[in-house]
Amino acid sequence: MLNRLDLRRRGRAVAQDLPRPVVAGDGPRAVVRDIIAQVQAGGDDALRRLTAEFDGVELDSFRVTEADLDDAVAELAPTLRSAFDAAIESVSVFHQHQVHPPHVVESKGLTIRASQRPVARAGLYVPGGRAEYPSTVLMTALPARVAGVGELALCVPPDRQTGRVASSVLAAARLAGVDEVYAVGGAQAIAALAYGTETIRPVDVVAGPGNVYVALAKQEVAGDVGVAAAFAGPSEVVVVADGSTPAEYAAIDLIVQAEHGPDGLTWLITWDEAVADAVCAAGERLLATSPRADQVRSTMAAGGYVALVDDEAAALTVIDAIAPEHLELQCRNAEALADKVNNAGAIFCGPLSPASVGDYIAGPSHVLPTDGSARFASALTVADFTKDHHVITLDQEGLDRLGPHVIAMAEQEGLAAHAESVRLRLDGAPS
Repeated sequence: MLNRLDLRRRGRAVAQDLPRPVVAGDGPRAVVRDIIAQVQAGGDDALRRLTAEFDGVELDSFRVTEADLDDAVAELAPTLRSAFDAAIESVSVFHQHQVHPPHVVESKGLTIRASQRPVARAGLYVPGGRAEYPSTVLMTALPARVAGVGELALCVPPDRQTGRVASSVLAAARLAGVDEVYAVGGAQAIAALAYGTETIRPVDVVAGPGNVYVALAKQEVAGDVGVAAAFAGPSEVVVVADGSTPAEYAAIDLIVQAEHGPDGLTWLITWDEAVADAVCAAGERLLATSPRADQVRSTMAAGGYVALVDDEAAALTVIDAIAPEHLELQCRNAEALADKVNNAGAIFCGPLSPASVGDYIAGPSHVLPTDGSARFASALTVADFTKDHHVITLDQEGLDRLGPHVIAMAEQEGLAAHAESVRLRLDGAPS
């Protein structure tokens, strides 16, 4: 099920030699740039052409009607509606703690008033194709709503068979307060949100996960529109296991991430060879009845590994080198080990805390950094939809105290006008 790597007695140098799937390159990036250029030049016509090419669907109108959104909510099964309501509450409550009230900092004649200001309009992307992801609607729209964003526009690939967006996705969009839904997917959707077309007005921020083309498209439009630092691409998990957890728990959680599709990353790390054998055997048993067995096997063949390490300290070295999207610590001392991890998008501690709970209902957004970007980025948060607003005021005491320092630094940098702007004020108002 997994490629086996013996990393014992390798020390810290092991981090340099770890295999990683190549999820991007010059080829995909060139394709993405061409798609973006087509949308910028051709607007709606380009979207229609690209949707027919990549999704096999010909659409006259991309906008989902208000009636379709209302019907989707009305058609929800009671159990799913209950699940949506529970997730909305958990995700909203968690993100409300990320909202910072306005505050004032005063120091000897200097006053700074600081506040968060939401962007006016945000674009959300939710993948489609292999499955429907109403959970991703909630995990992108709710942090934006809590942030106070005025308008939310959502893009979702249309179904190849029906040409429509999945009903569960539409229901989640309505319940989460999304204002506009468009049946557009791929890099072309990111371009439309960033630059606008005749139908889709441009946004200030683009958020949401997707395949490598979507992730690269967000990188390409960054700077013209706000984009989270995380590379939210193909799914990843690292499971650390010892003999304290049932092998089936570790095995199923490796399969969970692999069933998302190609280019994913699944690692089992253990310092017990018997655990490695047991988890792999359990995985084979579970795959025997899995409806996506072939897809999972293909993903694991390219990006699935079981790493044998010397001990917990060696496991930490490998974890931080991988910087995984999801990290599951199914081992003794999980909480203590979690405190020593530097690079991971989300950490799940103990045998009863699978990443699936984080995918749907725990509270933090499941839009997480992949492809090693957890070294410098984190989950989607309220901060991705806000700007820090600072109002700076000096009185005479503050100018007298700070002005000479400004003059000294400005003169050192050769910026005479900067220095003079303060010197004039220190010398007094002109007559």
